[in-house]
This record gives sequence, structure tokens and C-alpha cells, in this order.
Amino acid sequence: MSMADNDWYSTLTSPSRTASIAILVLGMWVLLLTIVNLVNGAYYGEKALWLGFISNGSFGDIYTQHDGISIVLDDIVFGILGSILMAGGIMGIGSAFEGGIGGWIKDLPNSFSGLSSTEGGARKSVADWLIVLGLVFYFGWSIQNNAWIDPGVFAVSITPFAFGVGLNLLDSAES
Repeated sequence: MSMADNDWYSTLTSPSRTASIAILVLGMWVLLLTIVNLVNGAYYGEKALWLGFISNGSFGDIYTQHDGISIVLDDIVFGILGSILMAGGIMGIGSAFEGGIGGWIKDLPNSFSGLSSTEGGARKSVADWLIVLGLVFYFGWSIQNNAWIDPGVFAVSITPFAFGVGLNLLDSAES
């Protein structure tokens, strides 16, 4: 039996739609944080040093004074990580969706149909609006306070976002 005939191998090489989308969105978020950190500083105007930030100071300082666009090793590592995640998500979406990434982008308005219609049911509408609420809060707070990596903002914005995603997953599992 070849390795390609194993179920686990096919699962690893063609991830689910949900996992592919999650990986793509995570990669896009990491790249956004990298760009914001380079241009303006992601931590209350300070430049986040990602290796120190993620390790809570074990690998060096957590942040430093932002003095214009300057690239450090942390930015390169974090940018590469975001690019790898995005590439993995795009490859997964390419194999999970008919039409690949283009087909997925064209289908996005249908994915959030609950924003403008209750045709999918009240739960679908609530789920879509919870996702939007979480995203609007995160981006609004981050832009207003220049605090893109504040744990308090994560704690508040992830709650409606996660409930919205969970309700959407529940709807898709029932159908």
C-alpha cells in the first residue's frame, strides 16, 4: 500500500474547507500585523518584536520605540510565517472549492447572506452579524488606539466572532 492510498495522507494533503479558510485568514492577519508593525507600530505605537512578544520575553524584548520604517529579524520571520500560512490556505482552498480561490472569492457574498436576509433563518443572520460585530470592534479599536495586539481587545472581539463562526458551522453541519 502506497502512502498516497492512506486516509491520513489524503487528509493532510487536502485539508477541509473550514481549515483552509482558517489558515488563509490567519495568514492574512499575520501579514496585516507585520505591515502595521513596520509602518506604524502594532503595540500602542511601539514596534512589536514578535519573537519576544510571542515568547513573553524569553527571546528578547517585547517591544521597542518605533522610529520609522525599520526591518528587524522578527519582522522577517513573522512575514514569512504569514506568507506560508496564506500559501497553505490558498492551496487548500484550491483543492477544496470548485474554481479554486477565485470560486471561493465569488462565493463570499453567499457565505454572509444572513447580513441582508433572514432567508437562511434567524440563526444564520445572528451568526453573520456576530462575525461582523467582532471584526468591526477589533479593527475600530485597533485603528483608534493604534493597539493591534492588545490582549483585552482580542478577548472582547473574539467572543462574538467565535460564536458567529460556531453558529455558521452548526448551520452547515445540519444541512
